[in-house]
Amino acid sequence: MTTIAGLRDQLCLARQHSAAVGGDVNVILVPTMGALHDGHLALVKRARELGDIVVVSIFVNPLQFNAGEDLGTYPRTLESDVEALAVLGVSLVFAPSAREMYPGGKTETRVSAGHVGTLYEGAARPDHFDGMLTVVAKLLNIVTPDVVMFGQKDAQQVFLVQRMATELNLEVSVEVVETVREPGGLALSSRNTYLDDAQREGARALSAGLVAAASVASNGANAAIEAARALIAQQPLVKLDYLEAVDPATFLPVEGDHRGPARMLVAATVGTTRLIDNAELDLTPAAAAPHE
Repeated sequence: MTTIAGLRDQLCLARQHSAAVGGDVNVILVPTMGALHDGHLALVKRARELGDIVVVSIFVNPLQFNAGEDLGTYPRTLESDVEALAVLGVSLVFAPSAREMYPGGKTETRVSAGHVGTLYEGAARPDHFDGMLTVVAKLLNIVTPDVVMFGQKDAQQVFLVQRMATELNLEVSVEVVETVREPGGLALSSRNTYLDDAQREGARALSAGLVAAASVASNGANAAIEAARALIAQQPLVKLDYLEAVDPATFLPVEGDHRGPARMLVAATVGTTRLIDNAELDLTPAAAAPHE
């Protein structure tokens, strides 16, 4: 479906049909920008477990791109994407144009991501998260799903969407699926297609750095950050942007004496490709061994 009206009509019919045959009428939305990989397909497979009516949106949202970013060259593979989704039993694919989503041009009404939206990815990509939240809010209003799916790889995005749903009293459940990785540990991303073999090898330092951080997390946030930074620094092709341990409840940097759960965020440029990753940390000190 390429129009909002057409999608709504088809969703109405799908709900009626599912109810008539005694099926599950829950609608699950998987919002994507296309160029689907196994990470996206993991979201779809989980969505199929949660409900019979699965809607996948494919829309390269111009509000999320700043001047100089890859809006024009972002990979677009609609035909193969639709084929992959058909195999998985997706009910509807919503692939609108920018004109359909923003008939008056870039909308003046935006959802603000607040202070957290200016940090980490938001510092490197001003207004990115306002654009992301705005299109997610539009998609939720268009589809009115019971559940919306996101991948943990985009941890800051997940936090902001969950907070928006809570603070704006949206009647939707946010389901998060763990990051899907290549055999070498690199988190799957549509932008991985930009990497050559040497860059792909270097990019694996990001996930390796997160593993190193987790291995010393019981010594505190500073030790975890230092371990990750030291490992990533060994790769000359990787230009580190930020490496931060944040409190999952606030998404603000943890203090040096923070104890308990945290999430480490990393972003770097490999060649001309910007990559992100993250991992859960447990900053609880290890229990002392009992005396014999």
